[in-house]
Amino acid sequence: MLSGLQNVSLLITQPHACSYLEQRTARNLVVDPRLRLDAARYEQLLDQGFRRSGDAVYRPHCPQCQACTPVRIPVREFAPDRAQRRCMKRNEDLELVRASTINSDILALYERYLRARHEGEGMEPDDHFGFERFTACTWMPVEYWQYFDRDRLVACAVVDVLPNGYSAVYTVFDPGPDYAGRSLGTLAVLSQIHAAEREGKDYVWLGYWIPGCGKMEYKKRFRPQERSDGAGWSRIAE
Repeated sequence: MLSGLQNVSLLITQPHACSYLEQRTARNLVVDPRLRLDAARYEQLLDQGFRRSGDAVYRPHCPQCQACTPVRIPVREFAPDRAQRRCMKRNEDLELVRASTINSDILALYERYLRARHEGEGMEPDDHFGFERFTACTWMPVEYWQYFDRDRLVACAVVDVLPNGYSAVYTVFDPGPDYAGRSLGTLAVLSQIHAAEREGKDYVWLGYWIPGCGKMEYKKRFRPQERSDGAGWSRIAE
């Protein structure tokens, strides 16, 4: 049973190839799918290192590896660094539209993004149902934050809406050369931080940071941040 949560049963998966570190085997703890969840209860699970994929809520449980480190940003103390301020300035011309449903423009952007950035990594660019399945959720509000350059969709961040913050699920952006210097992934996180602060929320959860995983390095640049060791959260200031 998890601390502070009553009647939460956990299942464990069979060993499988790690999605983040090569030549490693992973296992997950999965919250029993029969448990009735909502945004408030999921926020409690986030506090204990869990994440979701679709309706499934999981936490890495690898006996010989504890590399996956949950990360969250305390938004009221966040201060953008010089590069992040430049990112916001550079993208002032973009319009942000928050929607609760997916659309064909988002799916087309997802396909272009995968073909350019993650070809051959096991995710099929034209598997639109797969994208919808792992981003959508039946028991919690999910928003698709769309960034437009005039009438062109150039980025989309999938964001879980929580009582006390936001949780970044996945972000796709235009892989073309016209937007290579925009740092659109960074912009998406900055947008979530500033929205949370305006709305009186406390945190933006960024999922896992993994030492040695290049795809996760950008998360280190959001400071101060808090990381969990499984027993609690501690502040990382520098």
